[in-house]
Amino acid sequence: MGDGENAGSGSNRGIRSWDSLLEALRERRARARAMGGEQRLERRKAQGRLNARERVAQLCDPDSFRELGTLVGGLTRSGLPPAPADALVGGIGRIDGRSVVVFAEDFTVQGGSIGLGNQAKRVRLAELALQERVPLVMLLEGAGERATNALERYPRTANDLQLLARLSGQVPTVAVIMGSSAGHGALCGLLADFIVMVDGAALFSAGPPLVRAALGEEVTKEELGGAEMHARTSGVVHNLVPSDEAALAMVRDYLGYFPSSGWETAPLDTSSADRGKRSLDRMVDIIPEALHRPYDMKRVIEQLADDGRMLEVQPLYGAAMLTVLARIGGQPVAVVANQPSVWAGAVDKAAAEKAAHFLEVASAYSLPVVFLADNPGILSGSAAERAGTLRAAARMYGAQARVRSPKLHVTLRKAFGFGSSIMAMNPFDSQTLTLAFPTVTLGALPAESGGDAAKLEGERRAGLAESQGSAWGPADCMAFDEIIEPRELRDALLDGLALSRSRVSQPTEPARTTGIRP
Repeated sequence: MGDGENAGSGSNRGIRSWDSLLEALRERRARARAMGGEQRLERRKAQGRLNARERVAQLCDPDSFRELGTLVGGLTRSGLPPAPADALVGGIGRIDGRSVVVFAEDFTVQGGSIGLGNQAKRVRLAELALQERVPLVMLLEGAGERATNALERYPRTANDLQLLARLSGQVPTVAVIMGSSAGHGALCGLLADFIVMVDGAALFSAGPPLVRAALGEEVTKEELGGAEMHARTSGVVHNLVPSDEAALAMVRDYLGYFPSSGWETAPLDTSSADRGKRSLDRMVDIIPEALHRPYDMKRVIEQLADDGRMLEVQPLYGAAMLTVLARIGGQPVAVVANQPSVWAGAVDKAAAEKAAHFLEVASAYSLPVVFLADNPGILSGSAAERAGTLRAAARMYGAQARVRSPKLHVTLRKAFGFGSSIMAMNPFDSQTLTLAFPTVTLGALPAESGGDAAKLEGERRAGLAESQGSAWGPADCMAFDEIIEPRELRDALLDGLALSRSRVSQPTEPARTTGIRP
């Protein structure tokens, strides 16, 4: 009896102990999940803005997010008060049923600044994304490194920027700038494949007070690093959206075009009824036969894409080039296209820079690339030369030459000089298909300017124009695999994608970086 009583008594003590521990855990979790307190959360709500936990919940599939590091920052250190979750809500979740790692800076806790616990959490989450080969999504709104870090000893540990650099090309990475983002947090975002910025947010290496102190420059946060400026002028961010909700929806849409890592291939979308062949009867109305008449290449891509759906990446920057994600026959593809409604499609520095980055991302994740060429070459003139347009074009050429995934090229009307090469109209360059319309005109220069440059006159000049002015010469020497009618284009691309599907669907590995960028 005595042993039994002792056992029972010990068992009761164990139950009471578990009750106490579990209650303590619940209390600590509750404090962490209270974030910066009811008053600050209500203020954000009144402004129509989501808080960090709401952002994560809206990004991930319902009830799929599991938080990691909830109790980080819960202890008093160096006489400083606890910081709930140390201003970073992070963990694992799912988007459209596929696993992701996600973290959100919590501006209601010490301005979303990065304490040492916060930094350790970032490192662990980036490490998990690489180790488990899943995308990493960063929702950023923070003041950078916390000033009080100086009161503590810095541990000798990995830096999350190092891990983010290693993640590049291994797993898809996305950053969303959802408020003011400065310093170290901003740098995290700049290392992502795809950067979305919410209207009214700001991104800078140092905010207006530090700029004033260091340079004596009086500048608002919008002038210094506003969303419109970064999306249209600097090109630092890819897409500008009006709200948190729109940004999170765009992230979900973007990731749907990609595999979870460079070791996989993008999933086919079988949900659409518009996956088969169809004649593009409107194409001859969209594309003028005359070379000098502009048109909107977006209308061409809409005709090609399943259900006309597409996601344009970086639409406000380098507008003479379109970089678009779409699906053709359910297959995610990257589309790089000249935009004849902007400078007749002439490629300037911004257009070449954005296309080079887009091509590197597409190749890293084995997306087939469709090139739609209609340009008079690289933008010329003294301003273009001073801007370094040629070097940017060379970088784009190198990026397209290193694309490992299938390349399908189409010349719609014209492609002159280096403008044809950067758009992948290159023999012996592993293209799956190279196509052209009967309107195609080729050459080192447009026929008229070529004749002027060579000082040709009369019949010789007319002969040059005639030789360049039809598709029959290139067709005769196999410069293109086939000359097709515009209405046949989707069907031809479907056949090319089917031909290359076995290559795309094979197990793969991320590319090793080779070559030096021009």
